[in-house]
Amino acid sequence: MELNMFFVCIASLMITSIVLIGTINANPTYYVKPIEDENNYAEVLELSLLFYEAQRSGKLPRDNRIPWRGDSALNDRGLNGEDLTGGYYDAGDFVKFGFTMASTTTLLAWGAVSWPEAYNAAGQLDELRKAIKWATDYFIKCHVSEYVFYGQVGDFSLDHTFWGRPEELNTTRPAYKIDPEHPGSDLAGETAAALAASSIVFRNQDPEYSAKCLKHAKELYKFANRYRGLYHEAIRGAAQYYESTDYGDELAWAATWLFKATNETIYLEDAKHHYQHFDLKDRPNEFFYNKKDAGVQVLLAQLTREPKYQKAARAFCDFSVHEQKRTSKGLLYIDKFGTLCHAANVAFVCLEAADSPDIGDFQEYRDFAEQQIYYMLGGGGRSYVVGWGRNPPKQPHHAASSCPDRPAVCGWSEFDKDAPNPQILYGALVSGPDEADKFHDHREDYVYTEVTLDYNAGFTSALAGLLQLRVKSIT
Repeated sequence: MELNMFFVCIASLMITSIVLIGTINANPTYYVKPIEDENNYAEVLELSLLFYEAQRSGKLPRDNRIPWRGDSALNDRGLNGEDLTGGYYDAGDFVKFGFTMASTTTLLAWGAVSWPEAYNAAGQLDELRKAIKWATDYFIKCHVSEYVFYGQVGDFSLDHTFWGRPEELNTTRPAYKIDPEHPGSDLAGETAAALAASSIVFRNQDPEYSAKCLKHAKELYKFANRYRGLYHEAIRGAAQYYESTDYGDELAWAATWLFKATNETIYLEDAKHHYQHFDLKDRPNEFFYNKKDAGVQVLLAQLTREPKYQKAARAFCDFSVHEQKRTSKGLLYIDKFGTLCHAANVAFVCLEAADSPDIGDFQEYRDFAEQQIYYMLGGGGRSYVVGWGRNPPKQPHHAASSCPDRPAVCGWSEFDKDAPNPQILYGALVSGPDEADKFHDHREDYVYTEVTLDYNAGFTSALAGLLQLRVKSIT
């Protein structure tokens, strides 16, 4: 299918005519002015949403735009036969991890709430809502009663005996839940945050659905707050891959989003209590699915304008801009697993901070975010977004896209094949280079080529934040 079918011509012409100008105030000296179109945020934004579409599980809609995907995992059921179809596959495999799916949804919804004009200019507002709703519909299914929530479908060890198309899955897919005897405050809290944030996204467009999301958000927050515990102690298989180190940040995160969604002061009081009680870090050094401190700080600073939270948000972004480790080419370097995800998430949350001038130097934060995203789009010498830019990754660690067109057989031989994936996984941001800016484009080198839901989340929203600046500059 031709890539041009996916692009919105008017938005593209409007955006590509703008030349990126600005001085990067970060410490590294490496910075090359982008070639024309290198930073076409509107097109990359659309591709990033296409990646989520490629990750869909369940019965696909008639307007599915991924020709090599079909219906899959239609027998996903809870322990009592509950319908758990839908949602997203986590990565190149086919487990549905609720914790990272919820974190992803919160970040996508935050970007939608903050910068709808950017999505509208790119012709992607409806597609963004669809992407969010595909997750929230699933969360609502998983919340089978007030204090029971299914947090995972599929077993990682079983899933990894299979390499092929999700439409041809032949493994057992057990479902795992949290309940009062086996609580998961982090999982329930993050899902509450996702649903509360999403309720704002749908408030004007679909008030009835918005209210439904908010109802489940309130119940899940109550569950998270009343029955305390780490979700990976209830869902043991999650510990090896998505361990949670604490749940205080998720409780504060959920309460803050509920306050933003409802304006009910009880949630603000809870957020402040959790912030203090769990001693959220004054200066965290990362922001990702397992560490929400920086997001809580920026969101509370935006909502309350209180110096305590403004100072904490400023400390995080100032540290990220001036002191955090970088590669020689200027990429923020926090962890080898998800190198680009970490950098994109920080760029996103500091763009949020930049929209609140009383937090800090908004132009410096925007320049920093622009530099980080530019690196990912080609500024480091190559693109790290599949299907985009100069020398993009051709062998993402992703089973479905490694398969040839049906009816050809697909299996472990495709995993071992040293050749580009037959299907282009448009918009997927790979894990990324190492601290020396080196990248190995090999399917089996998942440390470099892994793709996941949460790897794209902050990246997608950061693209929207940067596009918003361009939209404002020409209106």
